[in-house]
Amino acid sequence: MTREMQQPGWLQGLGMLIAVAAMVVLMTAPTPQADPHLLAALCVAGALGLGALDLRLRSAAVLALMGALLAAGAAILVADVQAPVAPSFWAMFIAVWLGAWMLEERLANLALRTEIGQRVTALIVPIIFGLTLLWLWEAGVRGGNVPSVILPAPTDIAARMAVSGATLWRDFFATFVMGALTGYAMGCGAAVAVALAVDRYDFLRRGLLPVGNFVAALPIVGTAPIMVMWFGFGWQSKAAVVVAMVFFPMLVNTVQGLLATESIQRDLMRTYSASHRQSLLKLRLPAAMPFVFNGLKICSTLALIGAIVAEFFGSPTHGMGFRISSGVGRLQLDMVWATIVVAAVAGSSFYGILAALESRVTFWHPSQRGR
Repeated sequence: MTREMQQPGWLQGLGMLIAVAAMVVLMTAPTPQADPHLLAALCVAGALGLGALDLRLRSAAVLALMGALLAAGAAILVADVQAPVAPSFWAMFIAVWLGAWMLEERLANLALRTEIGQRVTALIVPIIFGLTLLWLWEAGVRGGNVPSVILPAPTDIAARMAVSGATLWRDFFATFVMGALTGYAMGCGAAVAVALAVDRYDFLRRGLLPVGNFVAALPIVGTAPIMVMWFGFGWQSKAAVVVAMVFFPMLVNTVQGLLATESIQRDLMRTYSASHRQSLLKLRLPAAMPFVFNGLKICSTLALIGAIVAEFFGSPTHGMGFRISSGVGRLQLDMVWATIVVAAVAGSSFYGILAALESRVTFWHPSQRGR
């Protein structure tokens, strides 16, 4: 039995039930054009009907039409939010969520033979999922009349980002470029150098690694104020906190990678009369690259976190951490969320760059096959 024929029927049945109910309401309404909710119900009902009836046909055209109808209904609902919200709004809110679920399920199981189609589908599925979450956030906040000091809507956050672009860029440069990247380069570079020494001398492995595990377990909120007192309120304190956060995770991963080669491979290098340096450069270091990149990717997120936390305890008048702490104190939650969005995009982009570089360097590794 194929995967397409194993789909649960309750989701399609529920979609058909909602679609039929919405159609009945539309047919019995005196002037459906006068009520935007009824127009949204028509769009969502059509999408749910397509999703419920298309049990085996998974053509791109049907899925595109289903997505277009869902998008139209979702846009009408958000554009016509009025306080107090009618119960029909929440009914359509659930219906749009259900339709997006059905669309995601169909797209994920869409069988495409071409490589381009598979790549496009792999890109569209997370995009639609993310847009659905943003829409649920927007509609839920506006429909529930949630105060902006509790949770601002995504449109309010986007408006704040558009107005405060210069401030956000200055904070990004101070935190990410001057603090996170600088400390990341110093910490990871020092960790790789120490890992090579640990690999060469066994007493360092036995003495340094347990101490490293102990230091890595120290809470950053305890060490960050000390670093700020030692190095001042400039970028040096942020870089020092980042170095303390990334050094030992990078060290442990690199040492583990240098030990990843098999004994038969090392014996073969000895039969060729290879020196320690030749064995390191030709065999052990290339074999350690997957572990090295694993440490680099882990440390990429730790670096940004460390720089932001360091700014909580000491920063002049700029920086992401300073902006978040001052924004919370002034109840400017839209600015706080705008800064969080910038930090998330920066961290994700940095991680993606490292992942792309890893696929180029370690193309031979089994984890990269099929990508």
